[in-house]
Amino acid sequence: MTEQLISAFVTLLVVIDPIGLGPIFIGLTSGLEEATRRKLALQASIIAFCVLAGSALTGERLLGWLGISLAAFRIAGGLLLFAIAFEMVFQRRTERKADQTDKPGAAMAAFPLAIPLMAGPGAITAMVLLAGRLHSPAGIAALIAIMGAMLLASYIVFLCAGPLERLLGRQGEAILGRLLGVLLAALAVQYVADGVRALTP
Repeated sequence: MTEQLISAFVTLLVVIDPIGLGPIFIGLTSGLEEATRRKLALQASIIAFCVLAGSALTGERLLGWLGISLAAFRIAGGLLLFAIAFEMVFQRRTERKADQTDKPGAAMAAFPLAIPLMAGPGAITAMVLLAGRLHSPAGIAALIAIMGAMLLASYIVFLCAGPLERLLGRQGEAILGRLLGVLLAALAVQYVADGVRALTP
């Protein structure tokens, strides 16, 4: 279980990408008062937590109702995560996320901050896949705790987005994003391999 939890930590760190959300949050909330920005950050983090926790707790049952095997979902999820990793390595993910941040007003806490920026398809897929590998209640609880820690990190980044952006700089942010993208690509291949093994007699 320890190896699976480490894998979960790395996967969620990459797909939620707390540091990468910082510059987007700055651009999205530009011109708003500091109190409003803090409120939006908290609301978005809570909404994303509920969505991802629900995915971990009910995702496998939902697949069962739809007649989709967890092995098939692992393969599909691995391919989706690989696509995200490809975007990260070639710096296309930030541009795509930025295109989704044109909704002004308080509703931006739910969309696009919480969904799809924090709890996007990649994060939801990862939660369902990881929950499928951690069958025990203790394992699911640990997974949700790790996810909560990632969202807490995102919230802290939102609060410190300005200084953090200046500290990393564009070059540092690009290097970190590409390194995390390579790690995610390897994890995505592992998901596909696990799914193929499960489907092979």
